[in-house]
Amino acid sequence: MRSLSITALIFGFGLSTTQAGYVRRNSKIVLTNDDGWATAVLRATNDALKSSAYNVILSAPADNQSGTGNKTAPPVPRTDPCEFDTCPAGSPAEGFNASDPRLNWVNSFPVDSVRFGIQTLAPKFFGSKPDFVVSGPNDGTNLGTGITGSGTVGAACEAALEGIPSTAFSAASAPQISYTTLDNTTAPTTIISRTYAALTLKYVNTFLALPGAILPPGISVNVNFSPVAPPTNCSAPEDFSFIFTRLNASTTDEDVFHCGTNHLPDEISVILTPGCFVTISAINATIKRDVDAGIQAHVLNRLRPIVSCLPSTA
Repeated sequence: MRSLSITALIFGFGLSTTQAGYVRRNSKIVLTNDDGWATAVLRATNDALKSSAYNVILSAPADNQSGTGNKTAPPVPRTDPCEFDTCPAGSPAEGFNASDPRLNWVNSFPVDSVRFGIQTLAPKFFGSKPDFVVSGPNDGTNLGTGITGSGTVGAACEAALEGIPSTAFSAASAPQISYTTLDNTTAPTTIISRTYAALTLKYVNTFLALPGAILPPGISVNVNFSPVAPPTNCSAPEDFSFIFTRLNASTTDEDVFHCGTNHLPDEISVILTPGCFVTISAINATIKRDVDAGIQAHVLNRLRPIVSCLPSTA
């Protein structure tokens, strides 16, 4: 079982120090999800981003809001404790960790949580809008047409529609457990959470490395990770290959030319392929569907340092 070194975290597993040096250090990031503000994988991702010198605010639902898609409602005070008893019954509609005001809950849906991060917390802590929104990693994959009901994808799309570049991350075997379990550094669930966090960091480091517009307006990205099963199966970030994909299979739509073809593999087929994979699909944030080849090319060009071909098409 391989350990996750600080050097590997900072330089994104597979990026050289020269490549990592181009990353927009101190980029302002809002971190959210739909599984709740206190999950282990979300807090592990917060740790990883901060370790790589990003300026991070966490703004996520007070409890598990999986499957809520684009739902929205005004936040209201809690009538029962937050998930994992991380805030007491009677807590306000929005609140924060007593020891770290950058860790925030919102007692409503993921869309409302990311709005609170963008519209209220970012001006407070950043003095400006955020540069990027990281939504997830979600506990479980969000693939193909199934993304429409995902709160994690919904939050990323909401950010894109508010003019903030974003990506939704979903992880096949992320555990729905409290961040307090991360104290056990050798537990399989901790290794899983830290691995997914490190993969998220590798993507963010690469995606933010180039100058210029991060994403076209109204576009987001959907990312999914294969299962992690330490100590043998995909148990370290360097085991994974990043594959550029589309949401849904198509033999008629022409995609960006990549790996010798203008027909990208679809997310589901890649995740079901034996091996350790990360799928990356550019999506229209309004309709949550695939985009044209030009937009795909923009996203692919930002990620070329880490993207590879499926073994069968290499």
